[in-house]
Amino acid sequence: MAEFVAALDQGTSSTRFIIFDHSGGVVAQDRKEHAQIYPRPGWVEHDPLELWTRSGEAIEGALRKAGLETSDLVAVGVTNQRETAVVWDRRTGRPVHNAIVWQDTRTDRICGDLARDGGADRFRARVGLPLATYFSGPKIRWLLDNVEGVRAGAEAGDLLFGTVDTWLIWNLTGGTEGGVHVTDVSNASRTMLMDLETLDWDSEMLHVMGVPRAMLPPIRASSEVYGACGHPLAGVPVAGDLGDQQAAVFGQTCYSAGEAKNTYGTGNFMLLNTGTRPVPSRSGLITTLGYRIGSQPAVYALEGSIAITGALVQWLRDNLGMIGTSAEVEELAASVDGNGGCYFVPAFSGLFAPHWRSDARGVIAGLTRYVTRGHIARAALEATAWQTREVYDAMNADSGVALSSLRVDGGMVGNDLLMQFQADVLGVPVIRPRVAETTALGAAYAAGLATGYWRDLGELRQNWQVDRTWEPSMAAAQVEKEYRLWKKAVARTFGWVE
Repeated sequence: MAEFVAALDQGTSSTRFIIFDHSGGVVAQDRKEHAQIYPRPGWVEHDPLELWTRSGEAIEGALRKAGLETSDLVAVGVTNQRETAVVWDRRTGRPVHNAIVWQDTRTDRICGDLARDGGADRFRARVGLPLATYFSGPKIRWLLDNVEGVRAGAEAGDLLFGTVDTWLIWNLTGGTEGGVHVTDVSNASRTMLMDLETLDWDSEMLHVMGVPRAMLPPIRASSEVYGACGHPLAGVPVAGDLGDQQAAVFGQTCYSAGEAKNTYGTGNFMLLNTGTRPVPSRSGLITTLGYRIGSQPAVYALEGSIAITGALVQWLRDNLGMIGTSAEVEELAASVDGNGGCYFVPAFSGLFAPHWRSDARGVIAGLTRYVTRGHIARAALEATAWQTREVYDAMNADSGVALSSLRVDGGMVGNDLLMQFQADVLGVPVIRPRVAETTALGAAYAAGLATGYWRDLGELRQNWQVDRTWEPSMAAAQVEKEYRLWKKAVARTFGWVE
């Protein structure tokens, strides 16, 4: 008898397959990294075939570690890096180009041209998003305009588009042998092509972006059975599909309006559940879909997206050689009492929420002879907390409700120094759950709900337990003094790209 659910979690730097039991506990997992491809400054790509290969390896690795067969799995959910765009040939299964990653800035000119008539918020009321390189609609446009034969193939119905969830589900369910071409509302809401109210592709947006409807997947709920897997999960239903940040909302059991979570990964993403109506932002956030369970009303969210947080630690490791492993950054940062007056704004690919400045580039401000590598490491960690503070302030302003605490997850929440500083600069408790793998857990929850493994949201709430809470301890006056300096450093990043 099948006893477990699983999630395929395809992220920016790696792919994981995690198996969960009924209490939401991790039974086994496996992780495989993939290559980051940088063809030019500001361009970031992944090989879609490598993503699929690493997915298969992670699936087989986790099953082997657990000593399980595919018949032991009730269902599998998929969660993914959201705005990354893939176009492939439905007949051969071959991508026409590398995937264009969400961090990529090559569509800056496309976004600028579209913003000339109506500004960056031209389509915000319709799709919830500003015109920005972050989202996948302009990436599709770039592929159609710049890769030979793509537009003709798309218009003929031979080429398919998908964010990474769509690519993986198509391959999981058979690929060229009857693969299911589908996405969910959370991923579709990141394309700039879906109407927030109708939850369908918007004809005017397709016309403006020049995207043929024939290449787009049908938009489905986040929790329903889409099809059955072939190899390497033969017969297991694919029954959950959520963009990674919405999956974390689901895994953190933020099911009521006013509940929020923050995920610390390659970038940071804070989402606030706003209920069954979209809430427009006046403070630089985006309005997005949270999730939809079967035929129930969709749940919306306000989101603050930060491009570079954990990636800054990787940059210290890989580009500067300042640390040997990412985990070493905490010890190095703790070797000094403060940042030494140094502020690091990692606008490597522009600034996302709440600024939305694609012309920004990274700066280190306040350097003196006093500053050491320890101070730079500490400033790098503090950058994550300060960027989160900016989003937190915007979220309070838009929602009209001051958040009383923040649930956190992701790879950086094991960094105690960062979590304490985060509580200090927000002035509210920061709470880490016992199961930190909330992104994968959310996808597993969605799949388990669709197949009856869990009865309802109440049963999922009972699984959520606190691991640790950090209480604010820094004097408010000191926080506000340092916050002013942070904002001064942010202003120095503007207008670098001409």
